[in-house]
Formats: sequence, C-alpha cells, structure tokens
Amino acid sequence: MIDQAQAGFASRLRHYLKRPLLRQDLIAGVTYLVPSALSLLFFVIIPVVSALLLSFSKWELLSARDRAFIGLDNYAHLLTSAEFWNSIRNTVYFGVVKIPVDIVVALLIAMLLNREIRGLPFYRTIFFLPVITSTVAVSAVWRYMYDPNFGFANAILKWLGMPAQTWLYDPKLAMPSVILAALWKGLGYDIVIYLAGLRGIPRIYYEAAAIDGANNWQRFWKITWPLLSPVTYFILVMSIINSFRVFGQIHVLTPKGGPLRSTEVIVLYIYRKAFQEYRFGRAAAAAFVLFAIVTVLTQLQRRVIEPRVHYE
Repeated sequence: MIDQAQAGFASRLRHYLKRPLLRQDLIAGVTYLVPSALSLLFFVIIPVVSALLLSFSKWELLSARDRAFIGLDNYAHLLTSAEFWNSIRNTVYFGVVKIPVDIVVALLIAMLLNREIRGLPFYRTIFFLPVITSTVAVSAVWRYMYDPNFGFANAILKWLGMPAQTWLYDPKLAMPSVILAALWKGLGYDIVIYLAGLRGIPRIYYEAAAIDGANNWQRFWKITWPLLSPVTYFILVMSIINSFRVFGQIHVLTPKGGPLRSTEVIVLYIYRKAFQEYRFGRAAAAAFVLFAIVTVLTQLQRRVIEPRVHYE
C-alpha cells in the first residue's frame, strides 16, 4: 500500500512538472508555504523538541558542559514535590472558583445588554475595555486598590463599617483577591461571545413559546440555555485552558507567589524554577506535565460535554 501511494504521488508530481501552468502554480504554492513552514520549524517544532529533551536533563545554565542526561528524575521529583502539588492545587482552585462565576455573570450581563436600551454601544465598550487593556497595567491598578493602608478596597470596607483587610498579604484572601481582579479583566470577552450567541437565536422561538404561555424562566431554560450550549462549551474550554496558563496578573499582584505561596499557580512555579532557581530541567518537566493535564482535560470535555451540545 505504501509503495502504491508513493508511486501515485510521484506520478502526479511528474504530471504537474510537465505542464508549465501547473508547474508555476506548484512553485508559487511552495514559495508561499516556505516562510510559514520555516517559522513553524524554528519557532515551534525545534523549541518544543529542545524543551522535551531538556526535561530529561539536569541543567542549571552555568555552561553547556554541565548539562547531563538524568532520565525521568525530573518527573519523579515533581511527583514527590510538595511545592509542585501546591501549585497544582492553587491552579485548580483558581479555575474552579473563577470559571463558574465568570460564566454566570457574563451570561446575565449579556442578557441585559441584549435588550434594546439607550446607550447600548457605550455599555458594551465599557465592559470590553478591560479585555484590551494591558494585563500589567490592570494588575498594577488592582494592587494599588488592595493596598492595606490607603487602598480603595479598604476605604469601601471602612465606609460600610467593616474592618480593614490585608488582602494580598493574607493567605486566605490572596487567591480570592486575585480571582476578583481576573474576573474584572476577562469578563468582557465572555460577554461579547454570549451576546453573539444570543443574537443568533431566532426570535420566532420566543414568540412561539409566549403563545404557548411559557414564562421567562421556562423560555430561558428551554430555549436560551440549550441554544447557547455551543457558546458555553467554547467559553468553558477556553476558560479552563486560560486558567491553567494564568501568569501575568498573579505575577504582578503577588510576585513571590503570595503569602505561604498561596497564589503560586503552576506557570508561576515553572517561572520560579527556570528564571529564579535556574533549574531548567525541572521547569521543562513541569511544563510538559502542564501540557499533559490540559490535553487530558480538553479530551475529557470533548468526550463528556460536547455530545450534549446542541448545535442546531
């Protein structure tokens, strides 16, 4: 079979080369593909293969001669490392809390914005503005707001007659504070996606349901929610992936992983191992463990959730 396929390919190639116009089309196609192929090779394939080889090595950046092959020792160390498992727990905590709140709040706001109200473009712009704002700038503002001495958050608590909090300096409040900032930063993206989904639902369904006497909740549960399932599935998949690769906001708000490393997620752990402790082999191993986790979760969603999605 392989020999037949190779012979067929060679025959088609000779056919192309014998005809001038087809030969020119082939040369033009290859010419356009070469830059992308080279970019893929040098900026994706080679770095990934190099990182994979590095994950089986011990290298502390002193010199190339100090790099030694150690097999699965880096992966074995991760399995027994309390710091690594703590970063996994923090990452899961971040996603489990943020994603459901993000979906619920984004859907509620999108349903409100889906109505014909005055100044609707202005409200849409206000909600989407944080998404296009620099992550570092947004995080710096939130860090100033969380300042225990003169921050805006404690000013609100004082106005409400509640005691001031240390926010990012409290192991119990550090992660919820980061999650709140992350929600504010990324909520607008999900709102826009849900708005597009709501605009795509034919009004005739709601008119028919109203004729049948369905109330608002029944129309939402029987029409809106099922027809928004593709949008919700997309948001869920992307949110899980983004929650496992969150880094910028946490690094700015809590540069050292928060008190007692309560906000050190897995990407921040990889960053610390690579660029602070210079243990590049362990950092590369942790990166591929992260890749495996995200791949498994994505496949589970495709097998468990996607069959329940209503595409029509």
